[in-house]
Amino acid sequence: MNATGTTVLHSARLVSGGEIADDAWLLLDGDVVSARGTGADWQRHTAAEVIDASGRVLTPGFIDLHCHGGGGAAVDDGAASIARVLDAHTFHGTTRSVLSLVSAGVDTLASRLAAIAEAKARDPRVLGAHLEGPFLHPDFRGAHDPNVLCDPDPETIRRLRDAADDALVQITIAPDRPHALEAIETFSAAGVVVAVGHTGADRALADAAFARGARLLTHAFNAMRGIHHRAPGPVLAAVNASGIVLEVILDGSHVDPLVVRMLFELAPGRIALVTDAMAAAGAADGDYVLGDLEVTVSAGIARLTGTETIAGSTLTQDAALRRAVEQVGLDLPAAVAALTETPAGVVGRQDRLGRLEPGFAADVVLLSPALEVESVWSAGRRFR
Repeated sequence: MNATGTTVLHSARLVSGGEIADDAWLLLDGDVVSARGTGADWQRHTAAEVIDASGRVLTPGFIDLHCHGGGGAAVDDGAASIARVLDAHTFHGTTRSVLSLVSAGVDTLASRLAAIAEAKARDPRVLGAHLEGPFLHPDFRGAHDPNVLCDPDPETIRRLRDAADDALVQITIAPDRPHALEAIETFSAAGVVVAVGHTGADRALADAAFARGARLLTHAFNAMRGIHHRAPGPVLAAVNASGIVLEVILDGSHVDPLVVRMLFELAPGRIALVTDAMAAAGAADGDYVLGDLEVTVSAGIARLTGTETIAGSTLTQDAALRRAVEQVGLDLPAAVAALTETPAGVVGRQDRLGRLEPGFAADVVLLSPALEVESVWSAGRRFR
């Protein structure tokens, strides 16, 4: 990891804001983008480190709203593991992450939230914490321990919010749990992004959750009811509700690419590609732990040991970008937006993250024409 400085990248194919600018240049000054343009104007900035990006693609840094681990480490395991997770995903272009915790006892979650709060204070790559539980429906729990699931009563909410301080930015709640709709209002009023997920909710209940303040759908189609022609369920409720963003795990296992294409067509600008990555992302197949549950990873697919239940993914954001273009058939600006602008918007950072414009964060990914990551800057620091 290198210190911040002044860098000009030139002659690139720059993808940002839904557009492609050819022969583009970008000036990074400390932790911000200070200028951009096209053509030979970059030569006014030769006092900076100069990088010839000819023939390559320049995008904003990727933002992951849902990440449990990577590089052989899990977010649940404290400061050293969090650092390993961040480094593993930064290598693949993710410059900002919402670190996700699986369901656990309230005391355990409080301790893990405090660790993420400390990481957020020292590392700008950490946007904050996502509690994926414990307020989930047991029949749609996925890879969560049913013994620790509970209702979002006021005292439990207070304890978790106190432990997180200001680091809790996102929470998944099943609206079919007692007190859930009231909890959605409470968290939303406090500025926490509430996601509907791990739920048996029908369309009417999902509509109610969105009306009470939920703004996100946790990994669309997974751990929830699907679309039936007489029972559209939470996915179409999210599509139909104004401004709701839908997470999608584009790893080839969680959702078929044809279904992903349908979502992009139904909700343009409202699909956020996430990894839901566990410790094996960027690491080898083998045996792992997700929360307190044993997981076996084989051929890159993570499952609860001895079952067919998918337990997160081994996905990285650069692989999601390539799949979006090659398998889903998206144009490059739409695919990039799903990794940058859209997630920045749902967490309220669209004024600072997700675009390559003057005044925005110096979060940059330089990719080959085949969309393989070559270099990464986060908050102006070069990590690769």
